[in-house]
Amino acid sequence: TFVIEGNERDGNSRAHATDDQIALAAPMPETVISSVVRPGQEVATGDLLLMLEAMKMELPIRAPRPGRVKALACREGDLVQPGVPLVEME
Repeated sequence: TFVIEGNERDGNSRAHATDDQIALAAPMPETVISSVVRPGQEVATGDLLLMLEAMKMELPIRAPRPGRVKALACREGDLVQPGVPLVEME
């Protein structure tokens, strides 16, 4: 896929999405097996936030950057859908 910008746009005026939404969401329908963090907790880059399971495979959801967990949008045992943010960070 290629993006071609016209002369009137320099490419920098476009809004940039953060990696947080992608990093903090399930890539496919999965079940939450454990929640390691709770709202208000400080986390560092790479800290484990949630453990998901699909097709007998475990998928860890890790912090993409340092920050504080603002909210969790899931609980243990929940079936989560792809692309839906599971953890909100500030």
